[in-house]
Amino acid sequence: MAFDSEDKRNDFAAWAEEMSYEEEKEMKKKEKQQKKEAKKAEKAAKKKNKDSAETEESEVKSEETSSEDVSAEEVKTESEDASKEETKEASDEESAKDEAEEDNNPDYKKVKKPKKSQEVNIVKELLSLIIYIGIVIILCYCIIEYVGQRTTVNGRSMENTLQDGDNLWIDKFTYHFKDPKRFDVIVFPYEDDVYYIKRVIGLPGETVQILKDGAIVIDGKVLVESYGKEVIMDSGTASEPLTLGDDEYFVMGDNRNDSRDSRWADVGNINKSDIIGKAVFRLTPFSKFGKID
Repeated sequence: MAFDSEDKRNDFAAWAEEMSYEEEKEMKKKEKQQKKEAKKAEKAAKKKNKDSAETEESEVKSEETSSEDVSAEEVKTESEDASKEETKEASDEESAKDEAEEDNNPDYKKVKKPKKSQEVNIVKELLSLIIYIGIVIILCYCIIEYVGQRTTVNGRSMENTLQDGDNLWIDKFTYHFKDPKRFDVIVFPYEDDVYYIKRVIGLPGETVQILKDGAIVIDGKVLVESYGKEVIMDSGTASEPLTLGDDEYFVMGDNRNDSRDSRWADVGNINKSDIIGKAVFRLTPFSKFGKID
């Protein structure tokens, strides 16, 4: 800015300096007023904060008490969990160590010990199997001894009713409750391991005689029957009247001229106690399967 003279320059400078001083004075005044207002606001805020702080302090104390109890339980639980975890880790480390030693030892042979429950189950199964086998053996024995059994015809003494090689089922049960009847086909022992199969002709207490013409007479009456294959040629001991005892049976084979039976002294009359059973079924051959007459 250009001035005409030095005096004007100085007047302008003085004026500018005076204006700056006034502005600065006004500015300081404003700052002082702002500080006063700030102090008042600060005092009001402190008072308000103090009241709210007392209220919050009581609430915080209650919450801290509850929090402390929860924290104590959490700390206790965490301590117990940590203890269990440490014990488990120690056990796992020991097991891993033992397994590592066993794997690295070439002379060590792993043997898995069966669990106690498995041992008990095995023992139970063995006992059950033994009991089952015992029951089967007992049943088989009872069946063979008292109920029935299979036998095979050996010879021609019962032709034409039975043939050599026929397989028969013997009923051993019936004669425990009732006596044999006339014409029953029975099995009895002849000697050790040799059994005969013949037909009942005479019953206990009866008198049996075989005439020269081959007729069979029972208590003075001719027996009517159709089982004999041929006319009897040899009467044997029955050529004279033969009276049977109270427990004796006179037996003959259907093939009368090729049969060793009660006509011969080595066989003789058969006691009921010697009779094993009654032949009731032919099992084989299948073409002749069925009841024996």
